[in-house]
Amino acid sequence: MVNSKLVNPKFLSPKFGKSANFLGLVLGGFFLPLALPAVALGAQSVQVAAPTQPALMLAKNWQSDLEPAAYLVSEKLDGVRALWDGHALRFKSGRLIAAPAWFTAALPSTPLDGELWMGRRSFDRLSGTVRRAAPVDAEWHAVRYMVFDLPGDAGSFGERAARMATVAHEQGVAWLQAIEQQRVADRVGLQALLLSSVGEGAEGLVLHRADALWQPGRSDALRKLKTVPDEEARVVAHIPGKGRHVGRMGALLLEMPSGQRFALGTGFTDAQRAAPPAVGASVTYRYRDRTPAGLPRFASYLRLREAE
Repeated sequence: MVNSKLVNPKFLSPKFGKSANFLGLVLGGFFLPLALPAVALGAQSVQVAAPTQPALMLAKNWQSDLEPAAYLVSEKLDGVRALWDGHALRFKSGRLIAAPAWFTAALPSTPLDGELWMGRRSFDRLSGTVRRAAPVDAEWHAVRYMVFDLPGDAGSFGERAARMATVAHEQGVAWLQAIEQQRVADRVGLQALLLSSVGEGAEGLVLHRADALWQPGRSDALRKLKTVPDEEARVVAHIPGKGRHVGRMGALLLEMPSGQRFALGTGFTDAQRAAPPAVGASVTYRYRDRTPAGLPRFASYLRLREAE
């Protein structure tokens, strides 16, 4: 049971209607974060809250035996994922994004899922902009919110894609756009599209079954395709270096979402070995393929995933 004394009364109000139902769906019952120890304020104590991670639809890697004709295909953007719940813009961790008021004022009451994006090869600049505690207007004027789904919507993805385009058009602002979706007839066409897109600076492709309903969690209906796949893992230990790396980090011991662990020892600069990602941090690594046990082959460090 939820302790109603810990719930902000405005989230229990009937006026929130559809958006409140969506918040309950993606954040678990009520829009109620995890409780942390109370902080005393005068004679009273107030419960401090930490953000709860929204339940988002997540992609699996594309498999070569799948038929692309059943999917809608879009560019995979190298941006920062952002959920608009109808009232606030949030990172996928659930933490609020400090966006300018003019940016969010133009967003609809309809919940949206998408990426904040500044264009190809601009991730570092974008990351610095959207993670500031206080937004800088001049920087945010270069940011677009590229929508790729309507979470909680009852239609198929093909229907949702059409509605996304309508919603973005109706808002009439340049920084809200629906990501373009297209059909690819076969595997040869898909490979050609991947190579041409990556050659122009894209990160890869996303494929979403046109007949799929929205569902939270990692889904067989949503796939990502890159020329070189990458994944995220959590740092659990630093392995000391040997030879010319004595006195520095030799490898990171990483834990995958499956619980499996492996050592990642390539792809680091000397500066990164001297000051490696902290234990508990999430990092992104590239790899060529996987062993029968599911461990990555020829894995190489890509970057630190910033806390959200």
